[in-house]
Amino acid sequence: MTDRFAILVRHAAYHQKPGTPSALQPFGLTDAGKEQAMAAGREVAALAQSQKWRLAGEIFCSRQLRAWQTATLLSHSLSDATGLDLRIKEDEALAERSVGALANLTIPEIERTLQEDPRYQIPPENWKADSHYRLPAQGAESLLEAGTRVADFLKNRLSVLNNLADANAQVFVGHGAALRHAAHHLGVLGFEDIRRLSMHHARPVVLKRAQDKTWHHHTGAWKERSLLENTTD
Repeated sequence: MTDRFAILVRHAAYHQKPGTPSALQPFGLTDAGKEQAMAAGREVAALAQSQKWRLAGEIFCSRQLRAWQTATLLSHSLSDATGLDLRIKEDEALAERSVGALANLTIPEIERTLQEDPRYQIPPENWKADSHYRLPAQGAESLLEAGTRVADFLKNRLSVLNNLADANAQVFVGHGAALRHAAHHLGVLGFEDIRRLSMHHARPVVLKRAQDKTWHHHTGAWKERSLLENTTD
């Protein structure tokens, strides 16, 4: 077994509803986001050439439009640069942390809904950035739970690559917070780094699964989060 590489790409910039958890927002990329996605394909092609990676023919993405569009545009420019025949495969395992039945409500609307429901307490302050907190709504999960889901998917897909002699690297297009929490579960990021770091839109961060099955940051820069930056992904 040789080293395997997970090329992680956060979706490009999109038309996000303000003040609203981003998980299941159904909106597409902005014009700038489309340019970012095309540039990502060229960047992955250059990395693959310099690192001598053999890219798998499938690009995995979440089912959100912004991720699918990013993966699709990335695949076009990557194919142009490499001649590869690439396929897009959507999988819910790559989604951002779900807020369940409260999806696409603003943060004040979520808090007011819970305040008016006699079964629940008002969420703690800054609940959205709390890695451990899960909203008391059907289908909701914590950021750490979302990270476990994504980490398991990455491990399973790179295990499949072990059986493909012609590929040792695969592209995954997902969402910043879920990808960072996955990196924590894989032993790549310390817990304190999850909030300190973010991901640039459509800029690859590459993790290596070594022959001993340990995971490491290989290349690509995390985004340093400013003190005043909102924790939205």
